[in-house]
Amino acid sequence: MSDTTATSAAGRSGPGIDPVKLLLEGRAFFALIAIIVVFSLLSPVYFSVNNFLIMSSHVAIFGLLGLGMLIVILTGGIDLSVGSTLALAGVCAGFMMQGIELSWLGVTLYPPVWVVVILTACVGALVGVVNGVLVAYFKVPAFVATLGLLYVARGIALLLTNGLTINDLAGEEALGNQGFAWLGFNRLLGVPIGIIVLAVVALLCALMLNRSAPGRWIYSTGGNARAAELSGVPVRRVQVLVYVISGICSAIAGLVLSSQLTSAGPTAGQTYELTAIAAVVVGGASLMGGRGTVRGTLLGAFVIGFLSDGLVIIGVSSYWQTVFTGAVIILAVLMNSIEYKGGRKAPKPVPRKSAPA
Repeated sequence: MSDTTATSAAGRSGPGIDPVKLLLEGRAFFALIAIIVVFSLLSPVYFSVNNFLIMSSHVAIFGLLGLGMLIVILTGGIDLSVGSTLALAGVCAGFMMQGIELSWLGVTLYPPVWVVVILTACVGALVGVVNGVLVAYFKVPAFVATLGLLYVARGIALLLTNGLTINDLAGEEALGNQGFAWLGFNRLLGVPIGIIVLAVVALLCALMLNRSAPGRWIYSTGGNARAAELSGVPVRRVQVLVYVISGICSAIAGLVLSSQLTSAGPTAGQTYELTAIAAVVVGGASLMGGRGTVRGTLLGAFVIGFLSDGLVIIGVSSYWQTVFTGAVIILAVLMNSIEYKGGRKAPKPVPRKSAPA
């Protein structure tokens, strides 16, 4: 081996830290730190515990949607219906809080909050089942299937409310359904309940992805669905499962948002599906599937949320907020492309034998 080859091999295997690789892998964390530093210098009210808690409660909505989106994207799919599912779930919760009228019995039922939460999660799961069956069994492209459910879920929400907002969802003690606002307004040990809900859902998702067979199936399906199927992975059931999880996460986000607003509107969550995708991409996940982490998605959600709230605090126009958010998404996709392209070595060309004279 020549001295040059030996030196090159030693450099590749040496313990030195590659700053470019470090920057690419930790880009979401570094971006979040940069956002906090910049806006803290621009506004005296930005860097405070109370403001961070308020912004984090906003991030909880995006984080919940992002976690569901991450699990779908890991399989190589996409879910464009999460924003509409959020709205439909909030509307269903609002109707149940105002009472379920049984005209044939002449009574009106007022279910307790825990029943409302469970039934609303079932609504999100139902949307996920429809998405998953269309994608897995009818081979409808995920983009088309979930785009269709985006309109269907939004349309149902509009039909149920006649386009109006359901107000005053705090409940009444006499009806036994008081406590819905607890999800959005109350704090536990000083931490908003929405953040705690996000932390619990994130922990459950991380345990599933890293410590369970379905988690391994999800990653293998996104890496190579055909190879995973030949290896015994129930690819179709996995595809249905991920959309069900996404629907449940969207329903939980709808519950938290409706609780924060003490109202539910059929137009809630518009364009939130794009924000969820942005959080996943900024967090380092690949839209091609097979790559991504819960930690990265949470960091991506905080980057998007803290950036948006920071622009509001310093008085930037909402139009420019959209421009900045789009620029962040484009930059994240470019860095993902650089990282994953650098991580795959091109195959060596096979030398062609010369034909005998």
